[in-house]
Amino acid sequence: MDLNKWPRQTDVKNHEIFGDEHFGTEAPCVIYEKRPIIDPKTKQEVPGLYTAWLILNNPAQFGSYTTEMTKGVIAGCAKASSDRSVVALIFTGTGDKAFCTGGNTVEYAEYYSSNPSEYMQYMDLFNGMVDGLLDCKKPVICRVNGMRVAGGQEIGMACDLAISSDLAIYGQAGPRHGSAPVGGSADFIHWNIGMERGMWNCISCEMWSAYKMQMVGMITKAIPVLKVDGKFIPNPAVITDKMVDENGQICYGENKTGEEAAAAKALIKTAEVDFSMLDAEVEKLVWTFTNLFPNCLQMSIDMMRQKKKFFWDMNKLAYRHWLGTNMSSEAYLGFNAFATKKLTGKDTIDFIKYRQLLAEAHVFDQELIDAVLGPRK
Repeated sequence: MDLNKWPRQTDVKNHEIFGDEHFGTEAPCVIYEKRPIIDPKTKQEVPGLYTAWLILNNPAQFGSYTTEMTKGVIAGCAKASSDRSVVALIFTGTGDKAFCTGGNTVEYAEYYSSNPSEYMQYMDLFNGMVDGLLDCKKPVICRVNGMRVAGGQEIGMACDLAISSDLAIYGQAGPRHGSAPVGGSADFIHWNIGMERGMWNCISCEMWSAYKMQMVGMITKAIPVLKVDGKFIPNPAVITDKMVDENGQICYGENKTGEEAAAAKALIKTAEVDFSMLDAEVEKLVWTFTNLFPNCLQMSIDMMRQKKKFFWDMNKLAYRHWLGTNMSSEAYLGFNAFATKKLTGKDTIDFIKYRQLLAEAHVFDQELIDAVLGPRK
């Protein structure tokens, strides 16, 4: 077959919806950049092929996304989708402490709390961010560089695969801070870890280790990132061998306690953090994608995503309305408690007092708010 007889496109269409107006470099912002694909054998760049990196850049607030940052994620997913040279989208955060801890609680407390209509507008953007990840026409790898909590857990689960720092922790925070895991977790998590484990993870607000998440099937792999004396070591704060307790329960992935936990914390503070093994694992996945038919690959991914999308699409509008309404009640309490923790000394309300007042059928008024938020220092 003489390929020179096939017509060549001389006027290539531009299918981009967004420019670069939603990206930045100064935190808080979303960074979008392209990085060359590396051939693992030659260690050379592959001409004309790239990964797109979508980076949540807000390390001072543990990767929490502001209103403007949600626009950046939507724009980044669309940009990667329409870029013919991009093989995969890498979704990550800045630094080594957090991938994302959800919505920006300061912004929630100062602007959205007690303003349901505005929060519903915000939820349209949040839903668009989840939709953007689920609809991206490239494989999406969540490179978990640190905490993946609350809304961060939800947008992480909207990705296709997760490669994690073994220092990362995972979990939900909604019932403790005035919300619910209805940004995707309630729709996605049972596909990963089953209904009862998923139920407990969503409602308990427990933080689980990366190793536990790998064991239960939530992430692809946990990778050591700590170096001591030039050698990588597993997260010393977590049980990483196949131990069982006195009741025969598997301890793998559980957090150490007592003196062991204190010693591990001290070691982590002094050890070097090195993401080279984590990034090598990401590159391994990308190289696999690079050597597959792109359209067949994307069809496979879209059909796997469809199971998550079915439940998400069925519920997301109801979530929008409930979350907006909740901003005038428990979310108002939860986000303001978190935002004023320096004044009160705690980041949650007085749950016992709140339940006692509800048992008396107390109306939601300033008296109730003052009683459960507690006195300032």
